[in-house]
Amino acid sequence: MCGRFTLRAPASVVAAQFGLFEVAAFAPRFNIAPSQPVAVVRVAPGDGGLSRELAWLRWGLIPGWADDPAIGNRMINARSETAADKPAFRAALRRRRCLVVADGFYEWKQEGKAKQPYFIRFRDDRPFGIAGLWEVWEGADHTAIESCALFTTEANGVLRPIHDRMPVIVAPGDYATWLDPAIQDPRRVAPLLRPYSEAEMEVYPVSRLVNRPDNDDPKCVQRV
Repeated sequence: MCGRFTLRAPASVVAAQFGLFEVAAFAPRFNIAPSQPVAVVRVAPGDGGLSRELAWLRWGLIPGWADDPAIGNRMINARSETAADKPAFRAALRRRRCLVVADGFYEWKQEGKAKQPYFIRFRDDRPFGIAGLWEVWEGADHTAIESCALFTTEANGVLRPIHDRMPVIVAPGDYATWLDPAIQDPRRVAPLLRPYSEAEMEVYPVSRLVNRPDNDDPKCVQRV
């Protein structure tokens, strides 16, 4: 699974990476956790696929049919192998795909009696897009919550010694295909839900400070 990640890149770099006209400045994040707001790139709703926008959505997808938004606490990840058949994800997979913006993520490995956290990123530390889905849930008082989930797949060679799963990182050349709302057949985007090549990635151990979501500062990503 993917349970924590970072977004330290400035807004201008994110805008350039994802082909966005403008992105408002935001504070760097070193320990993003479920239920918190995350930055996603999506086709602007109602725009007919003409433009992309950066939106801030709650991490943990709440299906539109849910009675209680607390279900989102269990919906932070969607398995790429089964999402098309899951009631919580199948409608969004057809119509509401997005890219969750990140520049690194954490995973834990059992070492003795404790779990050691590791940080995984591209060697050049550039931001990347994780394949995601988004939904809108409306409560009885008509309060709307926009939420999202991240796709996971089997681990590549870098991650495999630590964990058997990793987030699905979409190559920049595939952004347009993944985001295109006109593509509603899950089979057409399924080839994108694959492990990213390990050649461009690195992993190193970090402090257990990251174990607590309240710890959100540069020390979380420092090599130990």
